[in-house]
Amino acid sequence: MTDNIYIQTENNDKLKEECGVFGVYDFDGHDVASTIYYGLLALQHRGQESCGIAVSDTNGPKGKVLSSKDMGLVNEAFTPEQLEKLKGDIGVGHVRYSTAGGSTRENAQPLVLNYIKGTLALAHNGNLINAPQLREELAYGGAIFQTTIDSEVIAYHIARERVRSKTAEEAVARAMQKIKGAYSLVIMSPRKLMGARDPQGFRPLCIGKRGNAYVLASETCALDTIGAEFVRDVLPGEIVTITQEGIKSDTRLCQKQQTAHCVFEYIYFARPDSVIDGVSVYHSRLMAGRYLAMDSPVDADIVVGVPESGNAAALGYSLQSGIPYGTAFVKNGYVGRTFIKPKQSSRESSVRVKLNVLREAVEGKRVIMIDDSIVRGTTSDRIVHMLREAGAKEVHMRVSSPPFLWPCYFGTDVPAREQLIAYNRTVEEIRQEQTVLDIWTAVACVKWQETCRSAPDVLPETIRWIRRWRISEENSNSRYRRKI
Repeated sequence: MTDNIYIQTENNDKLKEECGVFGVYDFDGHDVASTIYYGLLALQHRGQESCGIAVSDTNGPKGKVLSSKDMGLVNEAFTPEQLEKLKGDIGVGHVRYSTAGGSTRENAQPLVLNYIKGTLALAHNGNLINAPQLREELAYGGAIFQTTIDSEVIAYHIARERVRSKTAEEAVARAMQKIKGAYSLVIMSPRKLMGARDPQGFRPLCIGKRGNAYVLASETCALDTIGAEFVRDVLPGEIVTITQEGIKSDTRLCQKQQTAHCVFEYIYFARPDSVIDGVSVYHSRLMAGRYLAMDSPVDADIVVGVPESGNAAALGYSLQSGIPYGTAFVKNGYVGRTFIKPKQSSRESSVRVKLNVLREAVEGKRVIMIDDSIVRGTTSDRIVHMLREAGAKEVHMRVSSPPFLWPCYFGTDVPAREQLIAYNRTVEEIRQEQTVLDIWTAVACVKWQETCRSAPDVLPETIRWIRRWRISEENSNSRYRRKI
């Protein structure tokens, strides 16, 4: 791996992403590479295929950017010696996984562009629904694409708009009027750190502060990791610009219409210790389990969760039903998520490597197994068989989200509707196919189905189920309330 400015290689418009972004501007002039490194470690669950860091010195030569990126995990891609070479008091970082190919070093972010107005470093989480059209327009205008990711389309449009804009943030605002879809952006110019979120607020982005440094991050857990204080979430459609003078907010693109936060952030993607748009991820999963117990009760001896995102829902089910909560699975923490493996064969082969059943916890017992979702059905089918092989007397499966009926156009790893187990099947048909004694799904959030079906022609409306889990004034953590 080298430390230089990377420009990225040609293309395929089918790529979708679910990533993590992080940015820091230290007004005291301290190097920020190590801070970004630890922030990316906290966001590692959002992407394990590649990562990168780009930094600049606001007091040094204008436009000089040092970047380093590579395939693999954050702790594999960076050594202390490499971080030491990344000198700069402003910087951005990124972790990524590809959903349908394109897992190459050239597609790693942040993207760094040299153009007539200077340099631009960009980290993007999300997926554009009009990227093919925008890419074609740029190509006919002479643009030469060097990656397979729609993030480069965003970077090109910002760079082009910057030529006829007075400020970098104005260029970002103009570019946002052209792009459609899901995006949370962290952008570094020579003297500014900017964050932007799409008007629907599909992907999360928050602001933090540590001493005399400001931070932008996909999740609040990254702020906790570096010891930063949560300031607030970036509003859907908002552009925040961080300079030596402080934070400036541009809300002209904020819409009065309902927003559409991605429900999968709460179900699966986000870490349970994160708070997104005022909603605790842990609390939302706990309440999903409670509602599931009220909706789909059953007599059993133990309630267990499928690690990790099913554990909180299982605890909620236990608390509501009074059935003891237990641990039935030992997870190999060194194996990546099966849901985000690009190939189906990879998902299937990794289940047993990832999980092992505690026989003494389930043998001879009636087990309620809680999972956060069923997407393809590959994982749940094998886990149920593992419980039966371990001697479980009965296996009652409960799922804390509704049937996943439609593909996602905004970055979730669901490439084709035909691969969804709920496609053209009833819950009873899924039960028979999964060979489970009893299977039910929660019905609290049926709007999710309509949301996904309406895309991409109509941008989704609010996922109303989240409102049921909104943290009340009496039990919310004050440090995660928006500061006025």
